[in-house]
Amino acid sequence: MNKIDVAVHDVLLRLQAFPRCPLAHLPTPLEAMERLSTHLGGVSLFVKRDDCTGLGFGGNKVRQLEFYFGQALKLKADTVLITGAVQSNFVRTAAAAARRMGMECHIQLEERVPDVDALHRSSGNVLLSRILGATLHSYPVGEDEAGADAKLHEISEQLRRQGRKPYIIPLGQGHDPLGALGYIDAAVELMTQLDERSLQIDHLVVTSGSGATHAGLLFGLRALGSQIEVTGVCPRRDAQSQQRRIEGHLEKLTAMLDFDPGIESKEIRLTDVSLAPGYGQLNDATIHALQLTAQCEGLFLDPVYTAKTMAGLFYLVEKNEIDNNILFWHTGGQPALFGYGDALVDVEADLGSLPSATARNGP
Repeated sequence: MNKIDVAVHDVLLRLQAFPRCPLAHLPTPLEAMERLSTHLGGVSLFVKRDDCTGLGFGGNKVRQLEFYFGQALKLKADTVLITGAVQSNFVRTAAAAARRMGMECHIQLEERVPDVDALHRSSGNVLLSRILGATLHSYPVGEDEAGADAKLHEISEQLRRQGRKPYIIPLGQGHDPLGALGYIDAAVELMTQLDERSLQIDHLVVTSGSGATHAGLLFGLRALGSQIEVTGVCPRRDAQSQQRRIEGHLEKLTAMLDFDPGIESKEIRLTDVSLAPGYGQLNDATIHALQLTAQCEGLFLDPVYTAKTMAGLFYLVEKNEIDNNILFWHTGGQPALFGYGDALVDVEADLGSLPSATARNGP
């Protein structure tokens, strides 16, 4: 075995200590975005298609849920509880996973986005959760993770008194980030794909919301000896607050896996340049990124997470903070587009001259 193979073996062996429920279509594709690269000029842009993980319209949460549902099955749970924003992708995929495994699902929807319309509350992820037969609850506060988790525990106790065996997927930071394990495994998958194609990636850009995907990728890459720079784009909180969140996840992962990959604080790269005016709220840069990616690549982003992340990537390229070979990690979330239909339908695209089609040979 060479040094990389030994590192991969060690990481996978450590992950085997945690129960896992296979749910995702893996590996997900790694594709070149040639027309978008041409439009940006001077960079080679690639995309990791975790919108193609399959279950319940896919997305990054499917990888995470494999470890939560592994634990739920180990505990013989028959009901899963989860909390998130009204247009949360996590709750939608959790409901799909629950149905796949023959479980009930209770979803708590938090009021994180101000002044939403009726379409936002009835379409997109909300509609899909209803079709899946999930029981929906409401939580009136949007930035109260401890309170939202406490309310889930109240609902869980009610279900337990009714003879159910509930399992809670927690929101707050006082819990082990089981979902991040899915992205340590994803780092192994990525490095395998890069090695097979003799492809070098210099920078990886990913959404940093709950932080599990960001922390898992960074931990996994460093554990494998990769020095790919990872930048998280903040769609929910400012970069300073997110820094503390990622540090907390990394500390817990180190304890969970009994392994320290030696990540320094300066390696936690974050930007909140596309955050304003706040979580789930559109801005011009986000709309531009959403439209440009669709019209260059036929690839849909969502207005809450991935479009803001692509807007952040555009900014970093423009300011020469990242260059050469750049990987955009597509975390999915497209159903939320329909919850923002009224806000997007009348927006006029002003994208300038788009590049012509080129032959695609893949990465």
